Amino acid sequence: MLGLYAVVVLIWGSTWIAIQFQLSVAPEAAVAYRFALATLILMAWCGLRRLPMRFSLRDHVFMAALGICLFSVNYVLIYVASTHLTSGLLAVVFSTIVIMNIINGAIFFRRRPETRTVIGAVIGMAGISLVFARDLAAFDLATGGSIGLLVSLAGSYIASLGNMASARNQGHGIPVVQANAFGMLYGTVLLFGYILIAGVPLSFDTSPSFIVALVYLALFGSVIGFGTYLTLLGKIGPDRASYSSVMFPVVALLLSTWFEDFTWSTNIIMGVGLTLLGNVVILTKRMPKPPSIVLQQVTPELQSDEATKPAGASPAA
Repeated sequence: MLGLYAVVVLIWGSTWIAIQFQLSVAPEAAVAYRFALATLILMAWCGLRRLPMRFSLRDHVFMAALGICLFSVNYVLIYVASTHLTSGLLAVVFSTIVIMNIINGAIFFRRRPETRTVIGAVIGMAGISLVFARDLAAFDLATGGSIGLLVSLAGSYIASLGNMASARNQGHGIPVVQANAFGMLYGTVLLFGYILIAGVPLSFDTSPSFIVALVYLALFGSVIGFGTYLTLLGKIGPDRASYSSVMFPVVALLLSTWFEDFTWSTNIIMGVGLTLLGNVVILTKRMPKPPSIVLQQVTPELQSDEATKPAGASPAA
């Protein structure tokens, strides 16, 4: 489980940087290209592995819901928000999916969150807020940042609904790979349909940076990242799985330190420490109580009976 968690955090923590290289085209087009390529990769994989691809109409409805919420609309909103917010602040807003998944899990699945899950999420989000305290302090509702905040919150909530759709699909025995393949297909078709109807420019950037970012986002960020995350979701639940989003900004900071000479301040160090603490609180399993030992009182009568037993006799003799 920790291995799956680490893969999700490392891959999705780095996609925030890659997204910046996709903003040279319309957000709808960038997301459509990304998931069109991811769909081709997943469908080819399913074909090579000869995975079963026949599902009921009802299952296809929920796989379409997965695609709309997790592989299209939410990402368009995130890409739009990234034109108004810094990547760090955007990651902070997206980390609210932790709370959204807890609430939606209770609404749709009547799943009562564990106390340590709530405590860990609060600690982790407090840490992220401390990491980006300066960005939050400089946030001005009178500027385009307010639009970015609202749009990113909407995108985060829609992504949380996608998490619920995935939890439902796995609960009904639909494998993650096939669900993602069909979900990405439906999401991509929706995006290209909207692009044609709305007249969104369908331009393509042939620069090496755009193409490399596109391949990375499609293969690692979408195929591998979502496959790993949704598998993790099925194992530990949407609320605990979504806590990985609290770690994304930390990974982004580490990458920024390496590639952009980012300087660590006291509040950032303290914030990272709180985030890691919250991570430990959520992922640490509750230790089972040791079995109680019942001491049998030996009465004088039992002592006398034992003393009269022949040597080698069993207690039940």
